Amino acid sequence: MPRYAQLVVGPAGSGKSAYCSHLTKHCSVIKRTVNVVNLDPAAEYFDYPVMADIRELIHIDDVMEDKSLSFGPNGGLIFCMEYLANNFEWLQEQLYEEEDDYILFDCPGQIELYTHIPVMKMLVEKLLSWDFHVCVVFLLDAQFLVDAAKFVSGSLCALSTMINLEVPHVNVLTKMDLLSKKSKKNLNRYLEPELNSLLMEEFQEEEFGIKFKSINKAIAQLLDDFSLVHFIPLDYTKEESINDLLIHIDSTIQYGEDLEPKEIRDEIHEADFKDQEENYNN
Repeated sequence: MPRYAQLVVGPAGSGKSAYCSHLTKHCSVIKRTVNVVNLDPAAEYFDYPVMADIRELIHIDDVMEDKSLSFGPNGGLIFCMEYLANNFEWLQEQLYEEEDDYILFDCPGQIELYTHIPVMKMLVEKLLSWDFHVCVVFLLDAQFLVDAAKFVSGSLCALSTMINLEVPHVNVLTKMDLLSKKSKKNLNRYLEPELNSLLMEEFQEEEFGIKFKSINKAIAQLLDDFSLVHFIPLDYTKEESINDLLIHIDSTIQYGEDLEPKEIRDEIHEADFKDQEENYNN
């Protein structure tokens, strides 16, 4: 039987643990089993049960307190993840198989782990060798993407992660419920934008110069070539938003396609969501 995994990644503060919490609660309501693995050795709190916790293998506090290592927070975290890479057999033992095995991996927020350090790439390769269908769910704080410069920065970070990990990739804007009405209105132009036009509007040639215009055009072309500039907004106050995202990820990860046609699976999702709405209303 194939197994399924979401690697929940993104910058620190993007809401990875909150995403895992809301998704597990949503799946519990629709009577679907989802497990979570904590891969953040610096995690202090999460409100969901985990089937495995990297802190049982190695904890960042122990690393930082080791005088022979003399690591700070970032160096200590990278050391912990490299230690995990050298002990993947521990992780394999924790991932006991269940029917329709579906696991969320709550990952650390240090972005260098996904851009140029090979640890997460090694994890992906191991999961694939263990018959997992893997999808990266890249989270970005919606409040971070309210102007073109920040939007391009986040998009390039997502692109670097996608190229490095080489698995199906879904971009998600979190914390939509925290935006003001004005910010939500402005955010619409970033969901599926014409990036070149957006940058030209934001950075006028008269103010920034011809060279700045050229580099913006090159960046816009790069992102367009990879068709990456697409973000799915996620609002935790709306169960429909969570359900729509889950359906999108399931389609990306091919969840259940060996058991039933996609059309039937989507109908089941919709039926589960209707049952869920009735439960909430009652």
